[in-house]
Amino acid sequence: MIVLLYKMNHEITWYNTLNPERKKKYFINIMEYLAKQRAAGVTIYPAYKNIFKVFTLTKLHEVKIVILGQDPYHGQNQAHGLAFSVQPGIAIPPSLGNIYKELENDILGFQVPNHGFLESWSQQGVMLLNSVLTVEAKKAFSHKNLGWEFFTDKVISVINNNCKKVIFMLWGSHAQKKSYLIDDSIHYLLKAPHPSPLSAHRGFLGCHHFSQANNILKQIGKQPINWIPKLRKIP
Repeated sequence: MIVLLYKMNHEITWYNTLNPERKKKYFINIMEYLAKQRAAGVTIYPAYKNIFKVFTLTKLHEVKIVILGQDPYHGQNQAHGLAFSVQPGIAIPPSLGNIYKELENDILGFQVPNHGFLESWSQQGVMLLNSVLTVEAKKAFSHKNLGWEFFTDKVISVINNNCKKVIFMLWGSHAQKKSYLIDDSIHYLLKAPHPSPLSAHRGFLGCHHFSQANNILKQIGKQPINWIPKLRKIP
Protein backbone atom coordinates (compact mmCIF):
# COMPACT_ATOMS: atom_id res chain seq x y z
CA MET A 1 0.00 0.00 0.00
CA ILE A 2 2.82 2.42 0.83
CA VAL A 3 4.44 1.74 -2.53
CA LEU A 4 1.11 2.28 -4.30
CA LEU A 5 0.53 5.61 -2.60
CA TYR A 6 4.08 6.66 -3.46
CA LYS A 7 3.51 5.96 -7.14
CA MET A 8 0.15 7.72 -7.12
CA ASN A 9 1.73 10.80 -5.60
CA HIS A 10 4.29 10.92 -8.38
CA GLU A 11 1.47 11.11 -10.95
CA ILE A 12 0.84 14.65 -9.74
CA THR A 13 3.10 16.61 -12.06
CA TRP A 14 3.66 20.17 -13.23
CA TYR A 15 1.90 19.25 -16.45
CA ASN A 16 -1.37 18.01 -15.03
CA THR A 17 -1.56 20.71 -12.36
CA LEU A 18 -0.57 23.71 -14.50
CA ASN A 19 -1.72 22.73 -18.00
CA PRO A 20 -5.31 23.93 -17.32
CA GLU A 21 -3.90 27.45 -16.85
CA ARG A 22 -2.96 27.55 -20.54
CA LYS A 23 -6.66 27.65 -21.46
CA LYS A 24 -7.45 30.62 -19.25
CA LYS A 25 -7.90 34.04 -20.77
CA TYR A 26 -5.09 35.70 -18.81
CA PHE A 27 -2.57 33.10 -20.00
CA ILE A 28 -3.72 33.29 -23.61
CA ASN A 29 -3.40 37.09 -23.40
CA ILE A 30 0.19 36.78 -22.12
CA MET A 31 1.21 34.47 -24.95
CA GLU A 32 -0.46 36.66 -27.58
CA TYR A 33 1.22 39.78 -26.21
CA LEU A 34 4.66 38.17 -26.23
CA ALA A 35 4.17 36.90 -29.79
CA LYS A 36 3.10 40.35 -31.03
CA GLN A 37 5.97 42.08 -29.28
CA ARG A 38 8.55 39.70 -30.71
CA ALA A 39 6.99 40.01 -34.17
CA ALA A 40 7.37 43.79 -33.85
CA GLY A 41 11.09 43.39 -33.14
CA VAL A 42 10.96 43.90 -29.37
CA THR A 43 13.60 41.90 -27.49
CA ILE A 44 12.16 39.87 -24.63
CA TYR A 45 14.05 37.80 -22.08
CA PRO A 46 14.48 34.95 -21.54
CA ALA A 47 14.36 33.24 -24.94
CA TYR A 48 10.98 31.62 -25.59
CA LYS A 49 12.39 28.12 -25.09
CA ASN A 50 13.56 29.06 -21.58
CA ILE A 51 10.47 30.82 -20.18
CA PHE A 52 9.30 27.66 -18.41
CA LYS A 53 12.72 26.07 -17.92
CA VAL A 54 12.38 26.06 -14.13
CA PHE A 55 9.70 23.38 -14.46
CA THR A 56 11.88 21.10 -16.57
CA LEU A 57 14.77 21.07 -14.09
CA THR A 58 12.88 20.54 -10.83
CA LYS A 59 10.04 18.02 -10.77
CA LEU A 60 7.07 18.81 -8.56
CA HIS A 61 7.57 15.90 -6.18
CA GLU A 62 11.28 16.75 -5.86
CA VAL A 63 10.85 20.36 -4.71
CA LYS A 64 12.73 20.94 -1.45
CA ILE A 65 13.25 24.70 -1.50
CA VAL A 66 11.59 27.57 -3.36
CA ILE A 67 13.61 30.76 -3.82
CA LEU A 68 11.28 33.42 -5.16
CA GLY A 69 12.67 36.21 -7.30
CA GLN A 70 10.96 39.20 -8.91
CA ASP A 71 11.48 39.05 -12.68
CA PRO A 72 14.22 37.95 -15.12
CA TYR A 73 17.40 39.93 -15.68
CA HIS A 74 16.89 42.40 -18.51
CA GLY A 75 20.46 42.52 -19.82
CA GLN A 76 21.71 40.75 -22.93
CA ASN A 77 22.34 36.99 -22.54
CA GLN A 78 21.68 37.04 -18.79
CA ALA A 79 18.29 35.44 -18.17
CA HIS A 80 17.76 31.77 -18.96
CA GLY A 81 14.66 30.86 -16.96
CA LEU A 82 16.01 30.54 -13.40
CA ALA A 83 15.67 33.33 -10.84
CA PHE A 84 18.98 35.00 -9.89
CA SER A 85 20.95 32.72 -12.26
CA VAL A 86 22.85 33.90 -15.35
CA GLN A 87 24.27 31.97 -18.25
CA PRO A 88 27.92 30.87 -18.26
CA GLY A 89 30.35 33.59 -19.29
CA ILE A 90 28.08 36.41 -18.08
CA ALA A 91 29.23 38.72 -15.28
CA ILE A 92 27.71 38.02 -11.87
CA PRO A 93 24.90 40.55 -11.21
CA PRO A 94 24.93 42.54 -7.94
CA SER A 95 22.04 40.64 -6.29
CA LEU A 96 23.67 37.29 -6.99
CA GLY A 97 26.96 38.74 -5.75
CA ASN A 98 25.28 39.42 -2.41
CA ILE A 99 23.81 35.91 -2.38
CA TYR A 100 27.33 34.59 -2.81
CA LYS A 101 28.57 36.85 0.02
CA GLU A 102 25.95 35.42 2.34
CA LEU A 103 26.81 31.88 1.30
CA GLU A 104 30.49 32.52 1.93
CA ASN A 105 29.71 33.67 5.47
CA ASP A 106 27.03 31.05 6.11
CA ILE A 107 28.24 27.79 4.60
CA LEU A 108 31.55 26.33 5.74
CA GLY A 109 33.87 25.77 2.80
CA PHE A 110 31.88 27.83 0.31
CA GLN A 111 34.08 29.71 -2.10
CA VAL A 112 32.63 32.33 -4.42
CA PRO A 113 32.68 30.89 -7.95
CA ASN A 114 33.65 32.80 -11.07
CA HIS A 115 30.21 32.29 -12.65
CA GLY A 116 26.54 32.73 -11.80
CA PHE A 117 25.06 29.60 -13.37
CA LEU A 118 22.78 28.01 -10.74
CA GLU A 119 21.32 25.10 -12.67
CA SER A 120 22.94 22.59 -10.29
CA TRP A 121 20.80 24.02 -7.49
CA SER A 122 17.63 23.34 -9.49
CA GLN A 123 18.73 19.77 -10.13
CA GLN A 124 18.91 19.23 -6.36
CA GLY A 125 15.35 20.44 -5.74
CA VAL A 126 15.86 24.19 -5.35
CA MET A 127 13.19 25.88 -7.43
CA LEU A 128 14.45 29.27 -8.65
CA LEU A 129 11.11 30.84 -9.49
CA ASN A 130 10.46 34.42 -10.57
CA SER A 131 7.07 36.01 -9.84
CA VAL A 132 7.07 37.39 -13.39
CA LEU A 133 8.54 35.13 -16.07
CA THR A 134 9.45 37.56 -18.84
CA VAL A 135 10.83 41.08 -19.25
CA GLU A 136 11.53 43.54 -22.06
CA ALA A 137 15.21 44.20 -22.72
CA LYS A 138 16.67 47.04 -20.63
CA LYS A 139 13.32 47.64 -18.87
CA ALA A 140 13.28 46.05 -15.42
CA PHE A 141 9.89 44.81 -14.24
CA SER A 142 8.33 45.89 -17.54
CA HIS A 143 6.01 42.85 -17.60
CA LYS A 144 4.60 43.48 -14.15
CA ASN A 145 0.80 43.11 -14.22
CA LEU A 146 0.94 41.37 -17.59
CA GLY A 147 -0.70 38.37 -15.91
CA TRP A 148 2.28 36.28 -14.83
CA GLU A 149 1.42 36.93 -11.18
CA PHE A 150 -1.75 34.84 -11.58
CA PHE A 151 0.30 31.99 -13.00
CA THR A 152 2.99 32.03 -10.32
CA ASP A 153 0.33 32.30 -7.60
CA LYS A 154 -1.00 29.05 -9.01
CA VAL A 155 2.50 27.52 -8.97
CA ILE A 156 2.92 28.40 -5.28
CA SER A 157 -0.52 26.97 -4.52
CA VAL A 158 0.30 23.75 -6.38
CA ILE A 159 3.47 23.33 -4.30
CA ASN A 160 1.61 24.19 -1.11
CA ASN A 161 -1.14 21.66 -1.78
CA ASN A 162 0.88 18.78 -3.24
CA CYS A 163 4.21 18.85 -1.40
CA LYS A 164 5.15 18.62 2.26
CA LYS A 165 7.81 20.39 4.28
CA VAL A 166 9.02 22.68 1.52
CA ILE A 167 11.28 25.56 2.55
CA PHE A 168 10.22 28.89 1.03
CA MET A 169 12.88 31.61 0.96
CA LEU A 170 11.01 34.88 0.50
CA TRP A 171 13.39 37.77 -0.03
CA GLY A 172 11.94 41.25 -0.16
CA SER A 173 8.40 42.59 0.14
CA HIS A 174 7.39 41.54 -3.36
CA ALA A 175 8.16 37.87 -2.68
CA GLN A 176 6.70 38.01 0.81
CA LYS A 177 3.33 39.09 -0.59
CA LYS A 178 2.88 35.48 -1.73
CA SER A 179 3.21 34.12 1.81
CA TYR A 180 -0.59 34.07 2.17
CA LEU A 181 -0.60 31.19 -0.33
CA ILE A 182 1.60 29.04 1.91
CA ASP A 183 0.44 26.98 4.89
CA ASP A 184 3.19 27.47 7.45
CA SER A 185 1.89 24.58 9.52
CA ILE A 186 3.05 22.28 6.71
CA HIS A 187 5.93 24.24 5.20
CA TYR A 188 8.79 26.48 6.37
CA LEU A 189 8.93 30.21 5.67
CA LEU A 190 12.28 32.02 5.76
CA LYS A 191 11.94 35.78 5.22
CA ALA A 192 14.61 38.42 4.67
CA PRO A 193 15.15 41.65 2.72
CA HIS A 194 15.98 41.33 -0.96
CA PRO A 195 19.68 40.71 -1.83
CA SER A 196 19.73 43.80 -4.04
CA PRO A 197 22.51 46.29 -3.16
CA LEU A 198 19.72 48.68 -2.15
CA SER A 199 18.47 46.41 0.64
CA ALA A 200 20.90 43.55 1.31
CA HIS A 201 22.51 45.41 4.23
CA ARG A 202 19.11 45.65 5.97
CA GLY A 203 19.12 42.01 6.95
CA PHE A 204 19.72 39.78 3.96
CA LEU A 205 23.42 39.66 4.74
CA GLY A 206 23.53 37.66 7.94
CA CYS A 207 20.14 35.95 7.50
CA HIS A 208 21.74 32.46 7.42
CA HIS A 209 18.95 31.08 5.25
CA PHE A 210 21.20 28.58 3.49
CA SER A 211 22.49 26.89 6.64
CA GLN A 212 19.00 27.03 8.16
CA ALA A 213 17.59 25.30 5.09
CA ASN A 214 20.21 22.56 5.17
CA ASN A 215 19.62 22.00 8.89
CA ILE A 216 15.88 21.66 8.25
CA LEU A 217 16.48 19.22 5.41
CA LYS A 218 18.67 17.08 7.67
CA GLN A 219 16.03 17.13 10.40
CA ILE A 220 13.29 15.91 8.05
CA GLY A 221 15.49 13.23 6.49
CA LYS A 222 16.25 14.88 3.16
CA GLN A 223 19.60 15.39 1.47
CA PRO A 224 20.98 18.88 2.15
CA ILE A 225 21.86 21.14 -0.77
CA ASN A 226 25.38 21.49 -2.12
CA TRP A 227 25.31 25.26 -2.54
CA ILE A 228 28.53 25.40 -4.58
CA PRO A 229 27.24 25.93 -8.15
CA LYS A 230 28.61 23.50 -10.69
CA LEU A 231 29.30 24.96 -14.09
CA ARG A 232 28.01 23.17 -17.14
CA LYS A 233 27.77 24.38 -20.69
CA ILE A 234 24.24 25.04 -21.92
CA PRO A 235 23.60 22.88 -24.99
